[in-house]
Amino acid sequence: MSAPGAGHEFKPYPVAWNKRDCLLFANSIGGTVDELQFLYELHPSFSVFPTYPILLPFKHEEQDVIDFYAAQSSSSMAIPGAPKLDPKRVVDGERAMTFYEPLPTTSAGRKFEIRGKCIGIYDKGKPGTVVESQNDLVDAESGEVYARMTGSGFYVAQGGWGGPKGPKAPNYNPPEGKEPDAVYEQATSAEMAHLYRLNGDYNPLHATPEPGKQMGFGGAIMHGLYSWNTSCHSLLKTMGGSDPKNIKEFAARFASPVLPGDTLVVQMWKMGEKDGEGFEEVRFVTTVKKTGKVCLSNGRAKVKVVGQKENRTSKL
Repeated sequence: MSAPGAGHEFKPYPVAWNKRDCLLFANSIGGTVDELQFLYELHPSFSVFPTYPILLPFKHEEQDVIDFYAAQSSSSMAIPGAPKLDPKRVVDGERAMTFYEPLPTTSAGRKFEIRGKCIGIYDKGKPGTVVESQNDLVDAESGEVYARMTGSGFYVAQGGWGGPKGPKAPNYNPPEGKEPDAVYEQATSAEMAHLYRLNGDYNPLHATPEPGKQMGFGGAIMHGLYSWNTSCHSLLKTMGGSDPKNIKEFAARFASPVLPGDTLVVQMWKMGEKDGEGFEEVRFVTTVKKTGKVCLSNGRAKVKVVGQKENRTSKL
């Protein structure tokens, strides 16, 4: 029996970005000056950081601040077999991304859209409801898919409506008893979420204490996708030479909240086997340095492991 809503397609919607958006994103997830290809528009290898499209379902075509709750309510189309869910009480569950084509540094002169569908909706009882979905970033004229984003949203305390519990998710643990092959630390500041939200994810949960207190977090928390994106940056910088062509898959599960000011520690393990293109599975775990608590689990990626590289000289 298929899950409620499975296969239900949402109405496609246009998305757009410019070079400034790409620069802001790279800066907000921890890009460094030895990676000017992400931070400087005149660099000869100026590139979009690969996970940038994960923001487009929030941003759409907007260039100004938006009312997050109103936007989520208007875009939360009815799904057959599912209850009406409150977008004010939702957090990320798990996200995965596959990169098919490098993104142009601006969408100007092109027509891109997000084509999405529901994978399933699962009732977890009193804790809440999980909605799994897939979003493809597509060139609307050619039909070419640039990136595929799958993920789940956990609607806090909105379960118990009689739906299926859903399948048990597989685990991707690091090798038992093996020390990590690489470790990368990324500090945050009290204001980091306020910078990151300018990418288009204006959820008040990350900007002001009240929503987080209502949800039992004690106050504002970092965007789960900040931790997800900055972990991808840590991995690509450390393992893939900061080259977007050296990563084709990235995924992780959101295990616990991160607070503004926390330092994240990303531990990475090479799994040893390469595919025909030279991509190797790398598993990772992201923890909070102060407490040792895991904030991202089930971390895995497909990377061409080349280590860190020197940047090419930029134009003047």
